[in-house]
Amino acid sequence: MYRHNLKNIVDNLQGNRYETYNIIEISRANLLKNIEIIRKNNPGQIIIPVIKSNAYGHGIDQVAKILDQSDIEFVAVDGYFEAHRLLKKTRLNVLVMGAIKPSNAKLVDTKRCSFVVQDIKGLQAFGSLNKKVKVHIELNTGMNRLGLSEKELDPYLKALQKYPNLEIEGIMSHLADADSADNSFTYMQLENFDSMLKTIIASGQNPKYIHLAQTAGSTKIKHDLVNGIRLGIGLYGINPLENSDPKYRELDQLEPVLSLKSTIIKINELKEGDKVSYNGIFTAKKPMNIGVLPLGYYEGYPRSLSNKGVATYKNEKLPIVGRVCMNHTMLDLDGTNIAIGTEVTLISNNKEAVNSVVNICKNNDIFSYQLVTGLNDNIRRIII
Repeated sequence: MYRHNLKNIVDNLQGNRYETYNIIEISRANLLKNIEIIRKNNPGQIIIPVIKSNAYGHGIDQVAKILDQSDIEFVAVDGYFEAHRLLKKTRLNVLVMGAIKPSNAKLVDTKRCSFVVQDIKGLQAFGSLNKKVKVHIELNTGMNRLGLSEKELDPYLKALQKYPNLEIEGIMSHLADADSADNSFTYMQLENFDSMLKTIIASGQNPKYIHLAQTAGSTKIKHDLVNGIRLGIGLYGINPLENSDPKYRELDQLEPVLSLKSTIIKINELKEGDKVSYNGIFTAKKPMNIGVLPLGYYEGYPRSLSNKGVATYKNEKLPIVGRVCMNHTMLDLDGTNIAIGTEVTLISNNKEAVNSVVNICKNNDIFSYQLVTGLNDNIRRIII
């Protein structure tokens, strides 16, 4: 609640052109390019951008605005609050993949929203409404997180017959191991999906969307009836496949969408032997200048990058020195002409840069999804 209230305050200040030291830039061109790459690799497939969790940390408002001005018609989110936000600001149709409490069924917008309904109680709640509701059936094909098992499917389909207002718009599942170079588990899931899908179609259902693959899975599976891809991490230009995967190159043209930048607010002149930040884990070996950024692990810059991370300014690399603090990070400015007020890049949208998402994560054993989704939504995001 605190973060959301604070974000509303910041949004109001931004409306008055309040300038901030920290900023996230979202590349419209790269985001749209990534969609076209997946389309080209998968002719005839419907692309369903996944913009849950604040668009994987990129900013749901900014990403939705770009998609709203494109030919994308259908996006996926986790919770209804995300969907409600999109309904107010875009023309997009929205799939809510997360659980909806049955008691909330009567409160949601069913005109432009579709819902993954996980169980018979959910069917009863939506089925009791005096209006059409578009439903997606999720199948548990091996991940054992959400979805109907084979045992649960028949009772679900029988219960569904009681509610003529429920339209089965989609069938879906989720691949648990598609980012692995070993495809055996993925192929097993595809077989399970095929079997359960045939059962659903035999019951008389004719879904508009049948979607199984995410970014990684889009390179691994083909099925005559599957017509949709849920484009998650690939939308944001991050290749989820291992370098050793034969399919890695299919996604190698994806371009990162996000840059994280901050501004030097203070420069400290150190003498030999001076220490920096908590616990003094960095000691100056000679006189040097360090710059202070007003951004730390609260803003989402990992504390694990203490004494390890690198910021960049033009072609110069600026090592992180000392502990990353809650709201501050220090940089080695030695040998540069950087002054107070200079903007530096902590996460670059150049995938070859030392501080790109991929290279930060590879060199520091960080999970790429966690890095980007962890960026605080209080950081101002702009479309470039």
